[in-house]
Amino acid sequence: MRLFFLLFYLALCFLFSVSVSFGQGTIKGVIVEENEKGELSPLIGANVIWLGTTIGASADTNGVFSLPYNAESRRLLVSYIGYRSDTILVETPEQLTIILKNSQVLDEVQVIYRKKSTEISYMDVLKTEIMGEQELFKAACCNLSESFETNPSVDVSFTDALTGTRQIQMLGLAGPYVQISQENIPYARGIATIYGLTYIPGSWMSSIQVAKGMGPVVNGFESIAGQINVEIKKPEEKQKLFINVYGNQEGRMELNLFSRFRLSNRWSTALLLHGKTLMLKSDNNSDSFLDVPLSNQFIAMSRWKYVNPNGLRMQFGAKGIWMDDIGGQVQFQPDRDKLDTNNYGVGINTNRIEGFAKLGYIFPKNKFASIGLQISGINHKQESYFGLRRYDATQESGYANLIFQSLIGNTQHKIKGGSSYLFDRYDETLDSLNYKRTEIIPGVFVEYTYAPLDNITLVAGLRADHHNYYGSFLVPRVHFRYCMAEKTVFRGSIGKGWRTTNIIAENLGMLASSRHLILISDSALAGFGFKVEEAWSYGFNITQEFTLDYRDGSIGFDYYRTDFENQLIVDFEQSSNEVWFYNLEGDSYSNSLQLTFNYELIRRLDIRLAYRWFDVKMSYGSEWNPADQAFQEHELKRKPLMSVNRAFINLAYATKRRWNFDCTVQWQGEKRIPEHPDPDLDVESPSFFIVNSQITKNFVTNVDFYVGVENIANFRQENPIISSENPFNENFDSSLIWGPIFGRMAYVGFRYSLE
Repeated sequence: MRLFFLLFYLALCFLFSVSVSFGQGTIKGVIVEENEKGELSPLIGANVIWLGTTIGASADTNGVFSLPYNAESRRLLVSYIGYRSDTILVETPEQLTIILKNSQVLDEVQVIYRKKSTEISYMDVLKTEIMGEQELFKAACCNLSESFETNPSVDVSFTDALTGTRQIQMLGLAGPYVQISQENIPYARGIATIYGLTYIPGSWMSSIQVAKGMGPVVNGFESIAGQINVEIKKPEEKQKLFINVYGNQEGRMELNLFSRFRLSNRWSTALLLHGKTLMLKSDNNSDSFLDVPLSNQFIAMSRWKYVNPNGLRMQFGAKGIWMDDIGGQVQFQPDRDKLDTNNYGVGINTNRIEGFAKLGYIFPKNKFASIGLQISGINHKQESYFGLRRYDATQESGYANLIFQSLIGNTQHKIKGGSSYLFDRYDETLDSLNYKRTEIIPGVFVEYTYAPLDNITLVAGLRADHHNYYGSFLVPRVHFRYCMAEKTVFRGSIGKGWRTTNIIAENLGMLASSRHLILISDSALAGFGFKVEEAWSYGFNITQEFTLDYRDGSIGFDYYRTDFENQLIVDFEQSSNEVWFYNLEGDSYSNSLQLTFNYELIRRLDIRLAYRWFDVKMSYGSEWNPADQAFQEHELKRKPLMSVNRAFINLAYATKRRWNFDCTVQWQGEKRIPEHPDPDLDVESPSFFIVNSQITKNFVTNVDFYVGVENIANFRQENPIISSENPFNENFDSSLIWGPIFGRMAYVGFRYSLE
């Protein structure tokens, strides 16, 4: 294994040396502009041409250009609209850094393009939906798990009826198969796989990037269904101050604050604060249980940025999270009833400290070559109880990712490579059972990008990782982009991903029941005794933009399939009071199809339509043989609590008088319900609609007031808690959730910003 890693590193070193030495008869350079702070930014599409010839080139998305050296002319003309042209004498082939100056300031600007709330770049090899602040403001998204109400690509459901925790799904697969990152650093994973989505307040986010399928190898090995990356507001934001206040009819109150300070031309900092409280008890369905758990939450983040004009960039920060949630029966009192049969209660207390740093360096004489280092550390402690059960967990994690990127000869050939290191130490206790493990995963990766033409891009990546328990893994991934016409783009991808499982933290909803855990594990394997999950994902998407009656629109078609080689099966159907865990034997796959339509119906009225179809099946064991400790047969079944058909519509209208109206309607088809003893539950759930709406008024340029209603039709799953009248018997279960557990919810709030 050491020899393999050594050879891999030598190959990287060879590629890096080639990128510097290749192309001796070629002139290469980067065209940039310099702002008031001395920061350089690329001028995309700037033109260079040898004077007196027709030999020229255009700068790419990084401002980089390359063209053969012309010894006869030697004078290079550089031009860009709105900037003064420049002529440079080039005596010998070399790498150039060209800084253009702005030529004029326009007194009047006519806006001919209205920025969309969700953008998709045609140049990126991955189809990435970028949800900006304008999209996030369409709903009062209070944290990341509540931010996808207006996005059809991400599904949100509840883990159980007691904690009210939301979980996401992509391509018909559960949230743990989606790689969640904060500014490209792995985030909601391990103990925080489910609850980590609540650790990022909505008002802190500047954008969310959503991509389906496998991600680039540079970002790691864990993405299987897709990637969600969150960008947090930074010290260089235009806003000096941002305040958001929110309240709803259930008594939930939130306050969010962002403030940034410029200390010097090189140093800047930002402070972000979040507070939440909910102390009003409610039981609208009269089942003796709280509809929404009581909650107190405080999150604070301090981040810093340093910029050196010589090419050095640095960011670092720290974040602290404190959460205390209490749910269960209305009469439950923690001091009196905790872990007792007087009243059923749920309590979750979380203390978490995070730190991160990013260090980057752009080589002054070679602007298209850079090296960067990402590091993060986490200390997570959770104490919780569910009725008579107690679950405590701690996690200490460290992460580092070193990335080098450059060109090989010219801009048609780009290379990235580096190494990563992931460390996780877990200590979990469920009642009398204790699970301790330390996972160490070093890895190396290389990624090659070939772009022979502006309309073709091929990215091929390979990474090798070594797990201290499970051995070595190779992860190949390929992404392809082809613009068939000016407004038509085709993208395809294929790749492999793998991950280790955290069976308790990823299935916390099961603890809100009387189900016993049955682990069909292998004592020879570390941790919980299960294999690593491995899967291949492949798919394609086509996006067609059009202009109809002077208004823009787009049509999209996505198809993805995921095939599992190994998977942990979580089986609720062997017994009504048990949940079984065992390794996959047989087939397990997911097929996902999505059609989308976006168009500006009339001026300032946007419509977004989507239809999704899922075919998600896995092999469940049947006829357990205690003597052999194995199932005699396996049956391929449709995944429970998952709709085969879903539809989505979003309407957004903005008036000239600064009113914004948004409405989202979602329809979910029938879902298969796992076998259960409750005669009131059917084999399949009914189909249903969810309607949400919000009105926002911008009174002045920096003050917004908004009011909205979630679940306007007041549809909710009847009796989501089985045996709620006797929560300590063997049939008690609040985890079989197929629909909304909250009824109609009205809210109000305001936003203030200062630039």
